[in-house]
Amino acid sequence: MVELREALEAVWNPDTAYLCVVEKGNPALGQCYPTSRIVQFYFPETEIVEGQVWTGKNLEKHFWNVLISDDEEYHIDFSWQQFPPGSSVRSYELRDRTTLGDGEETIKRVELLKSRVDAYFNKKNRVDLV
Repeated sequence: MVELREALEAVWNPDTAYLCVVEKGNPALGQCYPTSRIVQFYFPETEIVEGQVWTGKNLEKHFWNVLISDDEEYHIDFSWQQFPPGSSVRSYELRDRTTLGDGEETIKRVELLKSRVDAYFNKKNRVDLV
């Protein structure tokens, strides 16, 4: 999972962020949903969580993953760093993976991020073989 996190962080770009949002020094901003979809692709046993995060100023929608094992929830959030210190989850629920209802723009962002992660791993594997 560490390698997947490194790959995601290396390839995040404004065109994979929600509404192409950009904030200097905060590459994770707007990357939560496509990131959660990529995590689920590589680790299909994870589920996507939709929640509300209190930032100290605003309540914001956020997505991350959870692995449920032996009735325990293990939360996996590769884009949490987009929030200021002291932020907290106020509520969350698991999304039904069969009815995600992604729109066309969201699908494009997910596909773009997936292709970049795949290319990152392909390049890394070629370098490791040398």
